[in-house]
Amino acid sequence: MELKLENYMKYNQSCLKNTLFTTLGISALALLGSQAALAATSNLNTPPNSQQVFFVGNNWDGTVTVIRPSQDYARIGVINMVPDRAARLREIYLNPVKLVAYQYIRNTAGEGNDQLVDAMYSTPDGQSVVASRPSFADVVSINIATGQINWRTPVEGFRADHMAVSPDGKRVAVSASSGNVVQVLDINTGKELGRFATGDKPHENIFFNGGSRILNSAIGNVETSLDAPWQDFTKGKRFITIADANTYQIIKKIDFRPALDAAGRKDLSNAVRPVVFSPDESKLYAQVSFFNGLVEYDLNQDKVTRIAQLPGSSTIPSDRSKWVNDSRHHGLSISGNGEKLCVAGTMDDYATIVDRKTLTAGKLIGAGKPYWATQSPDGKYCVISESANDVVTVIDFETGNKMLSVPVGNHPQRVRLGYAPAGWSTR
Repeated sequence: MELKLENYMKYNQSCLKNTLFTTLGISALALLGSQAALAATSNLNTPPNSQQVFFVGNNWDGTVTVIRPSQDYARIGVINMVPDRAARLREIYLNPVKLVAYQYIRNTAGEGNDQLVDAMYSTPDGQSVVASRPSFADVVSINIATGQINWRTPVEGFRADHMAVSPDGKRVAVSASSGNVVQVLDINTGKELGRFATGDKPHENIFFNGGSRILNSAIGNVETSLDAPWQDFTKGKRFITIADANTYQIIKKIDFRPALDAAGRKDLSNAVRPVVFSPDESKLYAQVSFFNGLVEYDLNQDKVTRIAQLPGSSTIPSDRSKWVNDSRHHGLSISGNGEKLCVAGTMDDYATIVDRKTLTAGKLIGAGKPYWATQSPDGKYCVISESANDVVTVIDFETGNKMLSVPVGNHPQRVRLGYAPAGWSTR
């Protein structure tokens, strides 16, 4: 049976690779990170018998590289986040609907690769790591010491995406990107506590207002090649949803479209990507699809107050459909003192520190498709993932200088602060 199943899988991969897009057509659309979360994690009391670490999610490897969050940022170990890979693939290949969705994700968002690790956080006791696995449409908890699965929770639809952790570390909010909902899970058991509806393709999640609110941004159908400005209507409903973190009732929806139009930027997409709050949470700093810059949005006035266009690269493809998942810049963090922003210029192959008062960029630090940005525990350094170079790079917020780079796994994306058992290492 195993040999026959393996041959069947290979045969279907070959066939579907050539016919998938024709088969799906337009009907496939229907089928189918954050400063607040980082601050919440870093402010938690260190669990007993644990050490503070950075988790680096190697999306195409299905592993998490664990590194020290200070000094030399040395690698401590690697966690296999797909110990059940054979079982999950068997389940997918024996279900025609799941198989079509799986191959669609692989050939679009995955750029020909499985997407196996997206966001991840440690459990409150520092003994396990919880991660969303896009290609397997689930969230899984792995015991760091043993590598065994504690629990696994499938999400609505066919793909799991970004997550956020509550300030007390007890809940994770995960975007079910093809289900158009955010599901909130108990981080210790995986039990669903509640959910709320979003726009099309929910993406970034942030707990804020002391953990009483959850912000979600829906980015629309980024996996299509209908990327010309006149085709924007095909992207679906893109807006920010703010929900009560206890009742999961929707409090407010924010559409950047009228605000961008009022600011004279009808050319910009309203698909909000990574977001950070100002220290007083009165303003959002957001990256939007196809734009090499930042949008400042005042939550009290419900208006765009400033837009900063940042440097662009002369080597970026002129055809926007060649940009990865509608990204131009994808990765944003803010310094501990709130004075600087760290920007990952994904398609422009650089990172830079932006002064928040002037929204002007500092020196450009060359980087290979940087995909995420976060801050060090002391708030003095920005840590970016270079998905094309398989490293994470540390940049000084104050000087804008590159400090060092650390090798990790294949296609690092999300970088999250968390905890691991004291003395644990696989080196």
